[in-house]
Amino acid sequence: MRLKKKNANAPPCFHCAATALRETLASNSETRMPNLKDLMLQKRLTLAVAESLTCGHLQARIGAISGASRFFLGGLTAYTLEEKEKLLGVPRELAEPVDCVSEAVAVAMTQGARTLFGANIAIATTGYAEPSPAAPVPYAWIAVGDGSNFATRRVDCPGLARVAVQEHVAKVAGDILVDFLQT
Repeated sequence: MRLKKKNANAPPCFHCAATALRETLASNSETRMPNLKDLMLQKRLTLAVAESLTCGHLQARIGAISGASRFFLGGLTAYTLEEKEKLLGVPRELAEPVDCVSEAVAVAMTQGARTLFGANIAIATTGYAEPSPAAPVPYAWIAVGDGSNFATRRVDCPGLARVAVQEHVAKVAGDILVDFLQT
């Protein structure tokens, strides 16, 4: 599929949407996700995922890798504060003041996922998929950790629609995971 601007007066959001759509339609071969399996197997590691904002998009990217069952133990979507607290052990006093969206919440989600699935490492996403009073520009926090070491990143997504934000954050999360394993 090729997106073309019909006229020079197309609004700037068209360019953002076109970019997001290209990224959304990109296959794993256009990311570093294919390296994930080799890195996980070489290091003899297992992986768990805790998603909020991305609603399963990250797990779908991992599950699309042939042989993922050799390292990917599982994942879950914990969308509400109650589920983050109940399933992942995220402390309410940490998450409630920030509406579950912060670097610390993402790190706590990785720790909960590691424990829940018995994995060596975990990755988590939390954020806002569309503008809200708390976040006029959609953004996410991504964390990956092994219990001792953590890598985190805030990803801002101006001009992207809800699903494009979810897909973009899932792609970036996969890249962060590969980077974490390569260090």
